[in-house]
Amino acid sequence: METFKFHKSFKLNGISFSSEEEILKYAQSLTTPVYQFLKDWFSKDDFIIVKTSGSTGKPKKIALRKEFMINSAKATGHFFNLKENTTVLLCLSTDYIAGKMMLVRALTLGWELDVVMPVSSPLQSINKNYDFSAMVPLQLEHSMLFLHRVKKLIVGGGVVSVALQNEIQQLKTEVFATYGMTETITHIAVKRLNHVNCDQSFYKILPNITIYKDDRNCLLIKAPKITNEFIITNDVVTLISDKEFTWVGRYDNVINSGGIKLFPEKIEEKLSVLIKNRFFVVGIKDASLGEKLILLIEGNKKVIDFTLIQGLSKYEIPKNIYFISKFIETETKKIQRLQTLDLLKL
Repeated sequence: METFKFHKSFKLNGISFSSEEEILKYAQSLTTPVYQFLKDWFSKDDFIIVKTSGSTGKPKKIALRKEFMINSAKATGHFFNLKENTTVLLCLSTDYIAGKMMLVRALTLGWELDVVMPVSSPLQSINKNYDFSAMVPLQLEHSMLFLHRVKKLIVGGGVVSVALQNEIQQLKTEVFATYGMTETITHIAVKRLNHVNCDQSFYKILPNITIYKDDRNCLLIKAPKITNEFIITNDVVTLISDKEFTWVGRYDNVINSGGIKLFPEKIEEKLSVLIKNRFFVVGIKDASLGEKLILLIEGNKKVIDFTLIQGLSKYEIPKNIYFISKFIETETKKIQRLQTLDLLKL
């Protein structure tokens, strides 16, 4: 089996390499996950084993073909016009696909990649400017004072709140939300979050992707260059065109309350203007409504005045509010909603 070579312009922490062996020797001085991934990448296997985050189900391991990972890297480079010698900061965990793909993009496209620990404020101790980086919403929130050092930033692994979107409007950095999953080798679509009219900001698909809707209004993805499977998602969407869509919420999260369909993600977007702590809404069984909407907030008890929130309908006002000292999370800090709800013993 052919081994996967690397681009001649590839640099890791400012160092150039003439062979795979040199890269692996240097990677041993970095973190174990970085070294292990590079070792697997340069092996004769034509696939990589990765694990899903477990945010929408039980974590599992899946095999991704290296050829498809390279195709995904090229699609991202083309979409964002990121050519060789692009300077990039990797501040995500390489235990998961988002961090692994930053390495693949750098190796494939000839980027100059710096690797730092995946802390909440990765730019704080750095005095260098970068063309590109990727963060989770928590890192974005804690990097506001330093984000001028990054020209283009993609944000994944969670929803960027309305409050945080308002904050980033003043930044020169171009900030994009991503849509994707481990099975699609990270993002297959991106949406501009700042310097754009929010009502006109849609997810735009990357090259060689085709999208459809099923009878549930859920997104279907055909992406022959990154997967052999026709991907059926549980994400309810509105198709704007054959290349653009808006994300409404998860089909399996929809709450039917007295015949009214409520999408928790859309309600949470509205509530995020007022509630600064981590929170989520969910439906629980109710004798009269079938399901009723409740709100769970991480932290100490406080009064929430829903009349202060514009655009919140009477059906979207939670019937009960519960405060929990600490939410249950996945390894990647995503909230595990069902496990956290179980803490209430309702």
